[in-house]
Amino acid sequence: MTGDDRTMTKGPPPSRLTLSAFSAPTLPLAALGLPLVVYLPEYYANHLGLNLAMVGFAFMAVRFSDIFLDPIFGEMMDRTRTRMGRFRPWMLLNTPILALSTYMLFMAQKGVGPVYLWFWLAVTYISYSAVILAHTSWGSVLSSDYDQRSRVYGYWQAGNVIGMILVLALPPILSAVAHLDYAGGLQAMGWFIVLLLPITILLATKAVGEPVNLAPVAHRPANLKAYFELFKNDSVRRIMLADLTLGLAPGITGSLFFFFFEQVKNLNKTQAGLMLLIYFVAALVGAPLWSRLSSSIGKHKALVVASIVYAVTQSALVIWPAVSLPLLAVGLFFAGLPYAAAGVLLRAMLADVGDEERLRTGIDRTGLLYAVLAGTNKVGYALAVGVTYFGLDALGFKAGGTDNSPQALVGLQVLYGVLPGLLAIIAAWTVRGYRLDEASHSAIREALRQRDAAQTQQKSA
Repeated sequence: MTGDDRTMTKGPPPSRLTLSAFSAPTLPLAALGLPLVVYLPEYYANHLGLNLAMVGFAFMAVRFSDIFLDPIFGEMMDRTRTRMGRFRPWMLLNTPILALSTYMLFMAQKGVGPVYLWFWLAVTYISYSAVILAHTSWGSVLSSDYDQRSRVYGYWQAGNVIGMILVLALPPILSAVAHLDYAGGLQAMGWFIVLLLPITILLATKAVGEPVNLAPVAHRPANLKAYFELFKNDSVRRIMLADLTLGLAPGITGSLFFFFFEQVKNLNKTQAGLMLLIYFVAALVGAPLWSRLSSSIGKHKALVVASIVYAVTQSALVIWPAVSLPLLAVGLFFAGLPYAAAGVLLRAMLADVGDEERLRTGIDRTGLLYAVLAGTNKVGYALAVGVTYFGLDALGFKAGGTDNSPQALVGLQVLYGVLPGLLAIIAAWTVRGYRLDEASHSAIREALRQRDAAQTQQKSA
């Protein structure tokens, strides 16, 4: 399906082929997002020799500053009117910029300084944000059905997890086959992303249509006021707080993953990478399970269940025995099962909120809504890297050392296992009071249908 499609949201559910093509860009995008949290901070601090606290501050500060661009991007996307739609042009425009900056980040050699890191981080995050925002916003208009939206983002999240699995598999495979060292494996990740980005984005934008936006454009300049007005909506506030906590929790575990498994569980880097791979294989298994559960009990209730499961399994990793790799792999598998739930359910829930906002205001604010979600997600991941690295530095933790004090190691375990579990409990408590269920969404869709039909008759009269 190509070009504009005015009937997509009213027709049959998107086919598996359509959703697979739509989800293709998640492969390189997720393959980039994971190293930005897990590999690159540790690589620049440990392998390239930059100061640990400075690296943590750089990743946190650039991520925070990038947040202020999201509402501007979202507003501009909502105001975009082209034959290709609102969102696809933004993906195409930013792809070459993102590919170049990714290359520069991953191919850095010893001797690079803080200026190099700050500059290419900024370029990467700006272009990455634009592509991610356009892609997730585009997914919300592929269907107007309550359950089908969970299906759309189920494919989207499955693509994310597959992308992470593929990029995680590269270093151990290349280490065994081509005898590449750690730096060579990281550079292979970079090449994987750079080459796959244009291929998958061209495939998606060519093969999948985008409905024409018939809602009026807001007659106001892009500004932060409209962004913060969305927080008056109770559904938006609950989704944002849940996204913040459920983004911060895996951000913490991701930024500390190799430190935890190498210095607490006594694994080498290859074994730790294998454990991370198992974690994301479990996430891939879990993605369709949460989508199906949401069809049975509702999206927000399914998210409550997933958050509680995450809290229990993540906290249990601190005391989980590491007497053998298979036993440790079992613990990582259970901890990985709920990983995909937030990505699937919160974005599907926000698509429903978009309908609620359009009924209330008469304006389609899809891009701006997903900018809000992108903002809270970034705050979570920025805090994850910055706070944890500052915390470890304050405890006297040595990134490349093997003689860390018991106090530093206990602090590492609390940060890795206990804190993320508490954040997940907060998310479950927040979402428990969410009120936009399937019945209320159906009423909203019917009211929109009647209003849109009346407006169409007025225009044709």
